[in-house]
Amino acid sequence: MGVNLRQLEGRSPAYYQLLAGLLIVVLAGLWAAWYMEHHGHVVTGMDNQIVWGLPHVFAVFLVVAASGTLNVASLSSVMGKAAYKPLAPLSGLLAIALLASGLAVLLLDLGRPERLIVAMTHYNFKSIFAWNVILYSGFMALVVAYLFTLMERSMNRFSGAVGMAAFLWRLALTTGTGSIFGFLIGRQAFGSALMGPLFIVYSLSYGLAIFLLVFLSLSRCTGKTVEPAMLKRLLRLQVIFIAGALYFVMVYHLTNLYFAKQAGLEEFLLISGGVYPVMFWLGQIVLGSVVPLVLLLSKRLQNTLRSVMGALVLVIVGGMAQMYVTIIGSQAFPLQIFPGYVVSSSFFDGVVSPYHPSWFEWLLGFGSFALAGVMVLLALKWLAFLPERFDSFPPDENPAEPA
Repeated sequence: MGVNLRQLEGRSPAYYQLLAGLLIVVLAGLWAAWYMEHHGHVVTGMDNQIVWGLPHVFAVFLVVAASGTLNVASLSSVMGKAAYKPLAPLSGLLAIALLASGLAVLLLDLGRPERLIVAMTHYNFKSIFAWNVILYSGFMALVVAYLFTLMERSMNRFSGAVGMAAFLWRLALTTGTGSIFGFLIGRQAFGSALMGPLFIVYSLSYGLAIFLLVFLSLSRCTGKTVEPAMLKRLLRLQVIFIAGALYFVMVYHLTNLYFAKQAGLEEFLLISGGVYPVMFWLGQIVLGSVVPLVLLLSKRLQNTLRSVMGALVLVIVGGMAQMYVTIIGSQAFPLQIFPGYVVSSSFFDGVVSPYHPSWFEWLLGFGSFALAGVMVLLALKWLAFLPERFDSFPPDENPAEPA
């Protein structure tokens, strides 16, 4: 790769305190999963109307973000930007950690985790879920192979080809994740061809935000200054991705508003749905998009580390709000089988389903984030994933700026 990599020393009390805190949260999440498994999902806020609850919000966010964290590695291996090569191993590590954590919370939330072997050995190729099992395992294998070509100097010549394969596979993975919802016609907000590209642009924004937040935190903890030009280019990409996500969200809702049968759904999600319009407008749009754009575009604020990291945290918060509205809000709204007519029955047809997540769901969700943190901290201490220097990077092979 032409760059020197190093391990994180991990000897300070702060390192062990952070690791211990994360392990406690992981154990709390495992306890919550055991409690739900032992007592049944009746102890959660889920029911037979809202079957995907808060743990799925965390899980899908992590899976989508895992694809996006590979952005930086793709810039070096696919786009020919040599300046990003020192950051590629960290990018791949975060992709593996986030994907593994997202799949772990999915497995623990669905119940009967031991039946995973059935899903891995018996495929129904008419099911998008079966396709995603292949996409997730294939992505994990490709990223591991990609890291091997990056970190083993004798294999560096293969990093471009493997990096291109990982780039194309992660596009398929994110499209498949979005298609889980896009192919479901049992919920009005789901059945849309826009879900695939919408989740791709979400992954670009959320994944880069997580990568930058981790990278800047590491630079601060190790006392190393990040090269200003490099940081400026990455933040410029973050602005583009946030704006792109806003555009696709606008297209999605305008498309729904165009069809009369979707008017009730849009009114529910955007105006009258209680917590869901609040999370959409305040969480996803204002805090997750507008405020980060202001912070990152302001010449007075963009040079301060606090404002930059605050903007990145808000992007992540906005992403969680978006997943909550997309996954849970779409299930809460009753399916309109006969548009223009009122349908009611003893099975709560035509009734908005209430949902109040329990503490067990919160613990399991936060445990997934903590699991990713534990994996990253241990990997950084045991293996050389960090660049030797943060303030000096090789020049680009192609001097043109990334689009």
